[in-house]
Amino acid sequence: MYAVPDQSGKLAVVTGSNSGTGKEAARRLAEAGAHVVLAVRTPAKGEQARAEILARHPHARLEVRRIDLADLASVAAFADAFLADGVPLDLLVNNAGVMAPPARMTTADGFELQFGSNFLGPLALTVRLLPALLSAPAPRVTTMSSATANFGRVDFTDLQWERRRYVPMLTYAQSKLADLMMARHLAVLAEEQKWPLRSTAAHPGYTKTNLQTAGASLGRGRPSRLHGLVSAVDFLPKQEVGPGTEPLLYAATSPEASAGGYYGPTGTFGMVGPTGESRITRRALDPAANARLWAEAERLTGVGPAVAAAAG
Repeated sequence: MYAVPDQSGKLAVVTGSNSGTGKEAARRLAEAGAHVVLAVRTPAKGEQARAEILARHPHARLEVRRIDLADLASVAAFADAFLADGVPLDLLVNNAGVMAPPARMTTADGFELQFGSNFLGPLALTVRLLPALLSAPAPRVTTMSSATANFGRVDFTDLQWERRRYVPMLTYAQSKLADLMMARHLAVLAEEQKWPLRSTAAHPGYTKTNLQTAGASLGRGRPSRLHGLVSAVDFLPKQEVGPGTEPLLYAATSPEASAGGYYGPTGTFGMVGPTGESRITRRALDPAANARLWAEAERLTGVGPAVAAAAG
């Protein structure tokens, strides 16, 4: 098991930390001494997660704050309140996401739900929190991608899947490829601007969480009969949340995790096993495409250039 280095005196924000990999990451960061902000869409669920972590680690330092990454006003409110505290942010973990709702849905701002929640919201949050991150001595941003990024395509002419027929998993794959491209470009920005910030990415392989069923039930109350059938005959190797969170924790805290690095399981089909470097799809190795996507995201979300945001 990966041993998280001492995080005493550090402040971390983990999105989607009421369940799954986010909750496990928050627990282990807090166990290592970090003060962790559970950034969640439903505060009651965040409080329940906080109580469960405290039951195991009574001295953990945890607080719950609301954010809805599918609503840019909520992202702005969260960031503004955080910046008003005037405290440095050592670690931002962009973990929250939604996976493969059966029909095309949209965010509060009219973006396709997966592209908006999984990519645009996290990028807007990252840019808005840059002043707090850059006031920390060695800040880090870690973004959760997915192995599905390997077959994702970013179509700049139809980012919102308005012209193409909506295909849940292909839309999800695009959003997770965008996350990987975001992490890569943030690393480039940090190097160009000589920021002390380290940007990394991770994927959990095939980890059993509620992500699959939660996304499949969106808009219909429960997963479809087809989804249930596919799940029943799924013989792919899987792992529990504990080992599935290790790539994220490694990317977020290991001194060995490199800027722009991508980490995931190294076992069967890259779905299970110990953490190591993951192959980065060539579509995320194109600096021009990464910069173009970042600039388009800044335009869509209205956050403005990251360099300007970093200046406060």
